[in-house]
Amino acid sequence: MKPDGGSLIGFGSSGPGGVAFKAFDPVRDQPIEPSFLSAVGDDVERAVKLAAEAAPAWAKLSGAERNRFLRAIADKLEGKVNDLVERAMLETGLPEARCRGEVARTAGQLRLYGETAERGDWLDARIETALPDRKPLPKPDHRSMLRAIGPVVVFGSSNFPFAYSVAGGDTASAFAAGCPVIVKAHPAHPGTSELVGRLILHAVRECGLPEGTFSLLFDAGFDVGQALVRHPLVKAVGFTGSVRGGRALTDLAAARPEPIPVYAEMGSINPVFILPGALAERGAAIVDGLHASATLNVGQFCTNPGLIVLQRSPEAEKFVQALSAKLAATPPGAMLTPGIRKNFVAHTAERAHQAGVKVLVQAPAAPACSAAPVWFETDELDFLGNRALSTEIFGPSSLVVWCRDQDGMLQVARELEGSLTATVHAGAAEAAGTGPLVDVLAAKAGRLILNGYPTGLEVSHAIVHAGPYPATSDGGRSTSVGTRALNRWTRLVCYQNFADDLLPPELKNANPLGLQRLVNGQWSRQPLG
Repeated sequence: MKPDGGSLIGFGSSGPGGVAFKAFDPVRDQPIEPSFLSAVGDDVERAVKLAAEAAPAWAKLSGAERNRFLRAIADKLEGKVNDLVERAMLETGLPEARCRGEVARTAGQLRLYGETAERGDWLDARIETALPDRKPLPKPDHRSMLRAIGPVVVFGSSNFPFAYSVAGGDTASAFAAGCPVIVKAHPAHPGTSELVGRLILHAVRECGLPEGTFSLLFDAGFDVGQALVRHPLVKAVGFTGSVRGGRALTDLAAARPEPIPVYAEMGSINPVFILPGALAERGAAIVDGLHASATLNVGQFCTNPGLIVLQRSPEAEKFVQALSAKLAATPPGAMLTPGIRKNFVAHTAERAHQAGVKVLVQAPAAPACSAAPVWFETDELDFLGNRALSTEIFGPSSLVVWCRDQDGMLQVARELEGSLTATVHAGAAEAAGTGPLVDVLAAKAGRLILNGYPTGLEVSHAIVHAGPYPATSDGGRSTSVGTRALNRWTRLVCYQNFADDLLPPELKNANPLGLQRLVNGQWSRQPLG
């Protein structure tokens, strides 16, 4: 498989296109062939029109049919894994094991979401049967469930060429929910995006689905993404990226004549609170675990631990010294794009000049598109007095905050902005007393971790990958990972006093799909008599 540089619009391709651009090899510091053509207005219009035409048929597809489609995509990804990994490594600088693992994760979540769609319980079907003789007024028959919202636009992310991109979680969950998808490919890995997009289109044809089921548009800038969000036939948006980018899209969507939801995963500092007992019991192990988490793939994870909160003590100072030595010995690694590296250098330089901040680890200047760990330290008073210190720096950088005591740690926790994760390391005798801290952090993050590390995300029914703003644009009321992700691409519909033959299968008396339904306040899989 080799990319040819054209957008994929339904079963066709883009026209002459706009501005040409190339992917970039961050390891060799050079552009990669071929050139890719940015989509133009006519391409956007055609892709959205096809998606809108496909939406009614997609909404009526059975869960089994959606599952078949998602499994077909997963099978095709695995069948072409060598081609996909080769191109992704070239465009991202990520190691082979990481790319192969990400393809496996992407295929796994496609299958999980497909199985969820087929099982159907996620639709939250509810039935309240009529009471025509009720006094003083009769009670009508009410039946409600989640229904697909319509065409969805997904923005690929820079740091996950598979799991958060063309066939990633947003796309997979939207398909599972019954929505056609238009992906705006990330310009950092357009070749990988095109190869994955072609596999999706093969699955569309193989499963006999409408042409507008899927499209993939390229753009080196912002015009295509903005046009997609503004288009009146688009009903929802998924985005993974910066706070600046996420806010721009949410503001754009809110300004439409018909505002639409934007589910944006944005900035997250992922605080780690380390209590004295944990240091006493396993300080060396925490040094190793925290170092591995913070430097994994050059710190380019949305769950990178960006804030380390400690009570000052001789033991804690020895811990930070050991961690600093390990970080200083970490060789530089290639960052994903020159732009990400440029921002990392600028933001770490800015932080180094903040009042009350000291540089803890400063590796020598790294070559080309590479970076090495840059860590800082400050005390709780300076941290609490400077909102800028709560801002994420994307890359291998964290801030150690020294607190005077446990009350100081609680005060730092109370002042944090929203994050995807929050971690507490506690000793055996401390764990039972962490309730106040955990309660505060539960209001700040979507996933709480005890005696672990924030990087590494298992896709499951129960996982939550969200958090209050600025971690996500919707305040953490949904998740971008796990089977609850399907709910984002739906809306509730209630059918009042409908004859049984006019109801969707999920709400019929016979319960032909065998769903778990809430019937008159009781969960049941039984048919109604």
